[in-house]
Amino acid sequence: MINYSFSYEDLEVFLLIVVRMASFIVTAPFFSINNVPRRFKAGFSIFVAMIIYAALPVHTPLSYNTVYGYAALVLKEAITGLVIGLGANIVESVVHFAGKLADMEIGLSMVQVMDPATRTPTGFTGMIYQYAMLLTMIVTGLHHYFIRAMVETYRLIPLGGAVFQSDQITKALILFLGDYMSIAFRLCLPVVVAIMIVNAVLGILAKSAPQINLFSVGVQIKIFAGLAILFLTASTLPTVTDYIFREMKAMMTFMVESME
Repeated sequence: MINYSFSYEDLEVFLLIVVRMASFIVTAPFFSINNVPRRFKAGFSIFVAMIIYAALPVHTPLSYNTVYGYAALVLKEAITGLVIGLGANIVESVVHFAGKLADMEIGLSMVQVMDPATRTPTGFTGMIYQYAMLLTMIVTGLHHYFIRAMVETYRLIPLGGAVFQSDQITKALILFLGDYMSIAFRLCLPVVVAIMIVNAVLGILAKSAPQINLFSVGVQIKIFAGLAILFLTASTLPTVTDYIFREMKAMMTFMVESME
């Protein structure tokens, strides 16, 4: 006969596991998409927490005396999950920045479409980059890596034992900002270079043949050239997304190390 009884101490430990996992699910890439029902997110967090509770040695005695002490532990676990999830989520914003740069060059900066994943208006090119990255994430199984990495945090950071080192977090963010610009320009560089060549050609034609109204046809030419370059460079997106995924893993590692 299976004994399903457990003590209040076990329940308190389990709730802390659920809080950290739920906070991570709310902010992590792929899992934080608004199209995913909230009930599924809550149920998935509890299901993974049950597996962690049964499989990992996380049954450590908690050090608190009052209800406010336990509330502080809950808040600390919530912040731990949020910081780890945001560490990977801010890297995802690179594709939106690269899309805005490409839209400015193509001439689609005024075009805003409603992204069903985030339910926010975004650029046309940025949405293409985002969905290409999400598809690559699913194909490569990166969402499985997120779960495995989050489970590993329970070994590295005990429940209620997170120590937030602001200097380490600041250092990680500063290092990321340099990579942020590098990744964004690398992603939209083909479009920017192609449009610069088109602008140079149009400028030469405007000087050599002033009677031609190139302003009326220049916008259409730039849009056609930009979309053509996006089509021709689609095969390079997996390479760029692989670089973004490595940056996500590095940011998650930095965030975990800053709380050990």
